[in-house]
Amino acid sequence: MWQECLEVLMNKEIVYSMNTAYRGEYTIYGYSFGSGEKAACIIGALRGNEYQQLYISSLMSKKLYDLETRGSIVAGKRILLIPSLNYSSMNMGQKYWISDNADLNRAFPGNPEGQAVSRIADAVLSYTDGYAYGIQFASFYMEGQFIPHVRMMETGRQSNSLANLFGMQYVLTAEPRAYDRATLNYNWQMNGTEAFSIYSGATERIDEVSANNAVSAVLRFLTRMGIIRYNCHAGYISTVLDEEELLSIRSDKAGGFFRRLAGPGDEVTRGDIIANIVNPMTGDVKSQIYAPTDGIIFFAEEAPMVYQNSVIFKMIRRLHN
Repeated sequence: MWQECLEVLMNKEIVYSMNTAYRGEYTIYGYSFGSGEKAACIIGALRGNEYQQLYISSLMSKKLYDLETRGSIVAGKRILLIPSLNYSSMNMGQKYWISDNADLNRAFPGNPEGQAVSRIADAVLSYTDGYAYGIQFASFYMEGQFIPHVRMMETGRQSNSLANLFGMQYVLTAEPRAYDRATLNYNWQMNGTEAFSIYSGATERIDEVSANNAVSAVLRFLTRMGIIRYNCHAGYISTVLDEEELLSIRSDKAGGFFRRLAGPGDEVTRGDIIANIVNPMTGDVKSQIYAPTDGIIFFAEEAPMVYQNSVIFKMIRRLHN
């Protein structure tokens, strides 16, 4: 009940509305805080399985409302929060758009006369045009666990120094691949918005610790950019990594049960056993996975079974002086 009352008090606005064939009117809502110049736009879940991203948005919404109530949003600054662009798929338990299985985060910049996800992408990009900063709570492109970080596309318009202001442990940069050019992050940058994707370490489950850390990172950034007044922990001095620097470790033999012995954030030494691949019929260890170098586990598969030549870890190499 209190959440419903809180929603009534917030400045709720329609970002986009359309008719759908089977579910009637589909409306995307945003919540604005403060007024004046378009300072920051924050977007949550784009896919139906991004429960963590929607949860972070809900925490963010309440925090921004509290700040606005206390007069802690700087005068002349406007923040727009859009918690979800694809709640219809979430309601149906599907990852992608329910009618054609299309990926909304591969539909930008969109087409107002196109398919549903293309129309949504076009409308959202148009509605958020002109915001100085764009922040997306994104899900990692590989299924598994990873170290929370900020990710940016290397478009020539990105700013590592601004990404450092989130105070997260790592900033990951990546050369845009063909499909990256159809993402929200890339198209925000092409439209002149400084765009950042926040990866909190989970997608289809709620991780309270990393969710709260993601909210703190955004509040830290907004404070340092002079958009809100908020006392927060200074965070990390971020380490900037190129995605190409991450070392992929694959399962080397036929697949089986995946018994992981190391996880994201763990420091390992060359030769350490970091996983066992177990024969699902006999229970014997078919293969031992060794750390190929000294470093830190950045990503780790969490599926119960893995297949031959699958990427099961990504490592940050430790460089020796």
